[in-house]
Amino acid sequence: MTWYCGCSRFRAPALRAASVAATVLAVVALVNAAPAGMPVDLELVLAVDVSSSVDDGEFELQMQGIAAAFRHSGVQAAIHATGDRGIAVALVQWSDFVHQRKTIDWTVVRSAADAAALADDIATAGRAIPGGGTAIYGAINFALHEFDTNGYDGRRQVIDVSGDGRSDLLVPTMVARDRAVARGVTINGLVILNGEPHLDRYYRANVIGGAEAFVLTVATFEAFAAAMVTKLIREIAYAPAVSSLPAPRNGLRDSAHWLEYPNAAARAGRYTS
Repeated sequence: MTWYCGCSRFRAPALRAASVAATVLAVVALVNAAPAGMPVDLELVLAVDVSSSVDDGEFELQMQGIAAAFRHSGVQAAIHATGDRGIAVALVQWSDFVHQRKTIDWTVVRSAADAAALADDIATAGRAIPGGGTAIYGAINFALHEFDTNGYDGRRQVIDVSGDGRSDLLVPTMVARDRAVARGVTINGLVILNGEPHLDRYYRANVIGGAEAFVLTVATFEAFAAAMVTKLIREIAYAPAVSSLPAPRNGLRDSAHWLEYPNAAARAGRYTS
Protein backbone atom coordinates (compact mmCIF):
# COMPACT_ATOMS: atom_id res chain seq x y z
CA MET A 1 0.00 0.00 0.00
CA THR A 2 2.55 2.52 -1.16
CA TRP A 3 0.05 5.37 -1.45
CA TYR A 4 0.50 6.04 2.30
CA CYS A 5 4.14 6.80 1.67
CA GLY A 6 3.12 9.05 -1.20
CA CYS A 7 0.95 11.21 1.07
CA SER A 8 3.74 11.49 3.58
CA ARG A 9 6.19 12.40 0.84
CA PHE A 10 4.07 15.34 -0.43
CA ARG A 11 2.77 16.59 2.93
CA ALA A 12 5.79 18.88 3.65
CA PRO A 13 5.80 20.64 0.23
CA ALA A 14 2.07 21.19 0.55
CA LEU A 15 2.53 22.76 3.97
CA ARG A 16 5.31 24.99 2.62
CA ALA A 17 3.09 26.10 -0.26
CA ALA A 18 0.28 26.92 2.16
CA SER A 19 2.69 28.92 4.29
CA VAL A 20 3.89 30.92 1.28
CA ALA A 21 0.33 31.60 0.20
CA ALA A 22 -0.57 32.82 3.69
CA THR A 23 2.47 35.13 3.68
CA VAL A 24 1.50 36.59 0.29
CA LEU A 25 -2.05 37.22 1.51
CA ALA A 26 -0.71 38.94 4.62
CA VAL A 27 1.52 41.23 2.53
CA VAL A 28 -1.38 42.09 0.23
CA ALA A 29 -3.52 42.91 3.26
CA LEU A 30 -0.82 45.23 4.61
CA VAL A 31 -0.50 46.98 1.27
CA ASN A 32 -4.25 47.48 1.02
CA ALA A 33 -4.35 48.84 4.55
CA ALA A 34 -1.51 51.33 3.91
CA PRO A 35 -2.25 55.05 3.51
CA ALA A 36 -3.09 56.26 -0.02
CA GLY A 37 0.10 58.32 -0.18
CA MET A 38 2.27 60.95 1.44
CA PRO A 39 0.05 63.36 3.42
CA VAL A 40 0.01 66.96 2.18
CA ASP A 41 -2.29 69.86 2.89
CA LEU A 42 -3.12 70.50 -0.77
CA GLU A 43 -2.72 68.75 -4.10
CA LEU A 44 -2.69 71.47 -6.76
CA VAL A 45 -2.74 71.07 -10.54
CA LEU A 46 -1.86 74.24 -12.45
CA ALA A 47 -3.56 73.73 -15.84
CA VAL A 48 -2.15 76.21 -18.38
CA ASP A 49 -3.86 76.95 -21.70
CA VAL A 50 -1.49 76.47 -24.67
CA SER A 51 -4.12 76.33 -27.42
CA SER A 52 -3.64 78.11 -30.74
CA SER A 53 -5.12 81.33 -29.35
CA VAL A 54 -2.09 81.60 -27.04
CA ASP A 55 1.03 82.73 -28.89
CA ASP A 56 4.54 82.07 -27.61
CA GLY A 57 4.81 85.49 -25.97
CA GLU A 58 1.54 84.96 -24.11
CA PHE A 59 2.67 81.48 -23.08
CA GLU A 60 5.81 83.00 -21.58
CA LEU A 61 3.76 85.61 -19.72
CA GLN A 62 1.73 82.81 -18.14
CA MET A 63 4.73 80.73 -17.14
CA GLN A 64 6.79 83.66 -15.88
CA GLY A 65 3.72 84.90 -14.01
CA ILE A 66 3.28 81.57 -12.22
CA ALA A 67 7.01 81.48 -11.42
CA ALA A 68 6.91 85.02 -10.03
CA ALA A 69 3.91 84.10 -7.89
CA PHE A 70 5.81 81.28 -6.19
CA ARG A 71 8.61 83.73 -5.42
CA HIS A 72 6.14 86.17 -3.84
CA SER A 73 6.38 86.55 -0.07
CA GLY A 74 2.62 86.26 0.37
CA VAL A 75 2.44 82.94 -1.46
CA GLN A 76 5.46 81.66 0.44
CA ALA A 77 3.86 82.68 3.75
CA ALA A 78 0.71 80.74 2.80
CA ILE A 79 2.83 77.68 2.03
CA HIS A 80 4.71 78.04 5.33
CA ALA A 81 1.38 78.13 7.18
CA THR A 82 0.55 74.62 5.95
CA GLY A 83 3.20 73.29 8.34
CA ASP A 84 5.07 70.05 7.86
CA ARG A 85 2.57 68.76 5.34
CA GLY A 86 3.19 71.44 2.75
CA ILE A 87 1.58 71.30 -0.67
CA ALA A 88 2.11 69.10 -3.75
CA VAL A 89 2.12 70.94 -7.09
CA ALA A 90 2.15 69.82 -10.73
CA LEU A 91 1.88 71.93 -13.87
CA VAL A 92 0.00 70.69 -16.93
CA GLN A 93 -0.11 72.30 -20.36
CA TRP A 94 -3.29 71.61 -22.32
CA SER A 95 -5.02 72.39 -25.59
CA ASP A 96 -7.41 70.07 -27.44
CA PHE A 97 -9.01 66.82 -26.30
CA VAL A 98 -5.96 64.61 -26.84
CA HIS A 99 -3.20 67.07 -25.95
CA GLN A 100 -2.24 67.45 -22.30
CA ARG A 101 1.32 67.30 -21.03
CA LYS A 102 2.62 67.34 -17.46
CA THR A 103 5.67 69.57 -17.81
CA ILE A 104 6.36 70.04 -14.08
CA ASP A 105 6.10 66.76 -12.20
CA TRP A 106 4.59 66.57 -8.72
CA THR A 107 6.74 68.56 -6.32
CA VAL A 108 6.31 68.95 -2.56
CA VAL A 109 6.69 72.57 -1.42
CA ARG A 110 7.03 73.28 2.30
CA SER A 111 9.31 76.32 2.49
CA ALA A 112 10.35 79.51 0.74
CA ALA A 113 13.37 77.68 -0.62
CA ASP A 114 11.16 74.92 -2.04
CA ALA A 115 8.89 77.54 -3.63
CA ALA A 116 11.84 79.36 -5.18
CA ALA A 117 13.20 76.11 -6.63
CA LEU A 118 9.79 75.30 -8.10
CA ALA A 119 9.63 78.82 -9.56
CA ASP A 120 12.95 78.26 -11.31
CA ASP A 121 11.69 75.01 -12.84
CA ILE A 122 8.48 76.67 -14.05
CA ALA A 123 10.33 79.67 -15.50
CA THR A 124 12.57 77.43 -17.60
CA ALA A 125 9.91 74.95 -18.75
CA GLY A 126 9.37 75.22 -22.46
CA ARG A 127 6.17 74.95 -24.42
CA ALA A 128 5.31 71.27 -24.85
CA ILE A 129 2.25 71.66 -27.09
CA PRO A 130 2.48 74.05 -30.08
CA GLY A 131 -1.25 74.76 -30.24
CA GLY A 132 -4.57 73.12 -31.03
CA GLY A 133 -8.16 73.49 -29.96
CA THR A 134 -9.52 74.39 -26.54
CA ALA A 135 -10.79 71.38 -24.57
CA ILE A 136 -11.14 72.25 -20.90
CA TYR A 137 -12.97 68.93 -20.51
CA GLY A 138 -9.77 67.08 -21.41
CA ALA A 139 -7.67 69.21 -19.05
CA ILE A 140 -9.95 68.44 -16.10
CA ASN A 141 -9.99 64.71 -16.81
CA PHE A 142 -6.20 64.67 -17.13
CA ALA A 143 -5.88 66.42 -13.76
CA LEU A 144 -8.22 63.90 -12.12
CA HIS A 145 -6.03 61.06 -13.37
CA GLU A 146 -3.01 62.84 -11.91
CA PHE A 147 -4.69 62.95 -8.50
CA ASP A 148 -5.29 59.20 -8.73
CA THR A 149 -1.68 58.34 -9.52
CA ASN A 150 0.53 61.01 -7.90
CA GLY A 151 1.28 59.16 -4.64
CA TYR A 152 0.01 61.98 -2.38
CA ASP A 153 -2.90 62.15 0.04
CA GLY A 154 -4.07 65.74 0.27
CA ARG A 155 -6.64 67.22 2.59
CA ARG A 156 -7.82 69.15 -0.46
CA GLN A 157 -7.46 68.75 -4.23
CA VAL A 158 -7.65 71.81 -6.49
CA ILE A 159 -7.44 72.21 -10.27
CA ASP A 160 -6.36 75.73 -11.23
CA VAL A 161 -7.46 76.35 -14.84
CA SER A 162 -6.16 79.40 -16.70
CA GLY A 163 -7.29 80.24 -20.23
CA ASP A 164 -8.40 82.82 -22.76
CA GLY A 165 -11.25 80.99 -24.50
CA ARG A 166 -14.24 78.73 -24.04
CA SER A 167 -14.15 75.06 -24.92
CA ASP A 168 -14.68 74.14 -28.57
CA LEU A 169 -15.23 70.46 -27.74
CA LEU A 170 -18.67 68.99 -28.43
CA VAL A 171 -18.70 67.23 -25.04
CA PRO A 172 -19.87 69.81 -22.45
CA THR A 173 -17.16 70.97 -20.06
CA MET A 174 -19.59 70.70 -17.15
CA VAL A 175 -19.63 66.90 -17.52
CA ALA A 176 -15.99 66.75 -16.43
CA ARG A 177 -16.55 69.54 -13.90
CA ASP A 178 -19.39 67.68 -12.22
CA ARG A 179 -17.37 64.47 -12.15
CA ALA A 180 -14.55 66.29 -10.40
CA VAL A 181 -16.79 67.95 -7.85
CA ALA A 182 -18.50 64.64 -7.06
CA ARG A 183 -15.07 63.46 -5.96
CA GLY A 184 -14.57 66.46 -3.68
CA VAL A 185 -12.23 68.32 -6.06
CA THR A 186 -12.42 72.11 -6.39
CA ILE A 187 -11.88 73.79 -9.77
CA ASN A 188 -10.97 77.49 -9.89
CA GLY A 189 -10.41 79.68 -12.91
CA LEU A 190 -8.13 82.51 -13.98
CA VAL A 191 -9.61 84.03 -17.11
CA ILE A 192 -7.78 86.27 -19.60
CA LEU A 193 -10.34 88.51 -21.27
CA ASN A 194 -8.20 89.85 -24.10
CA GLY A 195 -10.13 88.02 -26.82
CA GLU A 196 -13.51 87.28 -25.21
CA PRO A 197 -14.75 89.97 -22.80
CA HIS A 198 -17.44 87.83 -21.13
CA LEU A 199 -15.44 84.63 -20.77
CA ASP A 200 -15.72 84.76 -16.98
CA ARG A 201 -19.45 84.06 -17.28
CA TYR A 202 -18.72 80.89 -19.23
CA TYR A 203 -16.23 79.77 -16.58
CA ARG A 204 -18.73 80.43 -13.79
CA ALA A 205 -21.43 78.41 -15.48
CA ASN A 206 -19.36 75.56 -16.92
CA VAL A 207 -15.87 75.26 -15.48
CA ILE A 208 -15.55 76.13 -11.79
CA GLY A 209 -17.08 74.09 -9.00
CA GLY A 210 -16.54 72.66 -5.55
CA ALA A 211 -15.97 74.17 -2.14
CA GLU A 212 -15.32 77.93 -2.33
CA ALA A 213 -14.75 77.80 -6.08
CA PHE A 214 -14.00 81.15 -7.71
CA VAL A 215 -12.97 82.90 -10.92
CA LEU A 216 -10.46 85.73 -11.18
CA THR A 217 -10.25 87.82 -14.35
CA VAL A 218 -7.51 89.87 -15.98
CA ALA A 219 -7.85 92.08 -19.05
CA THR A 220 -4.54 91.04 -20.62
CA PHE A 221 -1.81 88.43 -20.30
CA GLU A 222 0.44 91.17 -18.89
CA ALA A 223 -1.74 91.31 -15.77
CA PHE A 224 -1.56 87.55 -15.27
CA ALA A 225 1.25 87.51 -12.67
CA ALA A 226 -0.47 89.73 -10.10
CA ALA A 227 -3.71 87.76 -10.39
CA MET A 228 -1.84 84.47 -9.93
CA VAL A 229 -0.45 85.71 -6.60
CA THR A 230 -3.98 86.41 -5.36
CA LYS A 231 -5.22 83.10 -6.71
CA LEU A 232 -2.49 80.97 -5.14
CA ILE A 233 -2.86 82.62 -1.74
CA ARG A 234 -6.60 81.93 -1.75
CA GLU A 235 -6.10 78.33 -2.84
CA ILE A 236 -3.26 77.50 -0.47
CA ALA A 237 -4.59 79.36 2.56
CA TYR A 238 -8.18 78.34 1.74
CA ALA A 239 -9.36 81.90 2.45
CA PRO A 240 -12.44 82.92 0.47
CA ALA A 241 -12.00 86.68 1.09
CA VAL A 242 -15.60 87.25 0.00
CA SER A 243 -15.57 90.92 1.01
CA SER A 244 -13.06 91.76 -1.72
CA LEU A 245 -15.02 90.16 -4.54
CA PRO A 246 -16.85 92.23 -7.17
CA ALA A 247 -20.62 92.49 -7.16
CA PRO A 248 -22.54 90.02 -9.34
CA ARG A 249 -23.32 91.17 -12.88
CA ASN A 250 -26.31 90.45 -15.13
CA GLY A 251 -28.04 88.39 -12.47
CA LEU A 252 -25.14 85.99 -11.97
CA ARG A 253 -24.02 85.49 -8.40
CA ASP A 254 -20.40 85.96 -7.58
CA SER A 255 -18.25 82.99 -8.50
CA ALA A 256 -17.12 82.39 -4.93
CA HIS A 257 -20.67 81.23 -4.17
CA TRP A 258 -21.28 79.46 -7.51
CA LEU A 259 -21.71 76.05 -5.91
CA GLU A 260 -25.19 74.89 -6.91
CA TYR A 261 -24.38 73.59 -10.36
CA PRO A 262 -25.58 72.51 -12.80
CA ASN A 263 -28.94 73.91 -11.66
CA ALA A 264 -27.45 77.32 -10.90
CA ALA A 265 -26.08 77.55 -14.42
CA ALA A 266 -29.42 76.49 -15.85
CA ARG A 267 -31.24 79.16 -13.83
CA ALA A 268 -28.86 81.76 -15.22
CA GLY A 269 -30.32 80.80 -18.59
CA ARG A 270 -27.14 81.28 -20.63
CA TYR A 271 -23.43 80.51 -20.97
CA THR A 272 -23.68 76.74 -20.90
CA SER A 273 -21.67 74.48 -23.20
